[in-house]
Amino acid sequence: MEETKDRFNLSSPQGGPGGAAIFLVGFMGCGKTYWGRQLAPALGLPFIDLDGQIEQAAGKPINAIFADEGEEYFRQIEKETLHLLTETRSAFVMATGGGTPCFYKNIDYMKSKGRTVWINCSLECLYNRLIGEKELRPLVRDLDAGQLRAYIHRKHGDRRIYYQQADIIVETDDLKLEQLLGRIRGE
Repeated sequence: MEETKDRFNLSSPQGGPGGAAIFLVGFMGCGKTYWGRQLAPALGLPFIDLDGQIEQAAGKPINAIFADEGEEYFRQIEKETLHLLTETRSAFVMATGGGTPCFYKNIDYMKSKGRTVWINCSLECLYNRLIGEKELRPLVRDLDAGQLRAYIHRKHGDRRIYYQQADIIVETDDLKLEQLLGRIRGE
């Protein structure tokens, strides 16, 4: 993790070698989009929401893509969109989907293109956030409270191995923007 700190010069808009690409990874509901929208302007970088870009390109919401085409199709489109966006830009903050790092070696790809930051919050925090927004989340929309809790525990356990590969790990339950900026700048 320490060697990545030296690869970026975040004081300039283009960053150091390879630009200042920052990929926010983590479980659904952890706050990747929330923190990305705050982090990007603080660093003077554009913000990209990967799911939003997929929806725009497909002309329909993620939950409709899942319903109409299935998860495998979505994951292929997700990978293609990730590569396209990354190859056409060098400096940005991107909020990825919760499963993005877990398929098609996307975590390795993102690490080769920039810095990855795991936005991690407690399982209880995830549950409290997701129970109120289930309708917006195709993978948990039809789960009752007990099923949702079990899903979070199981899926988080499965995905943790990918999230842990991030260059920076940030606990978010009580996170402040200044702390997040400090971690990314290596302070």
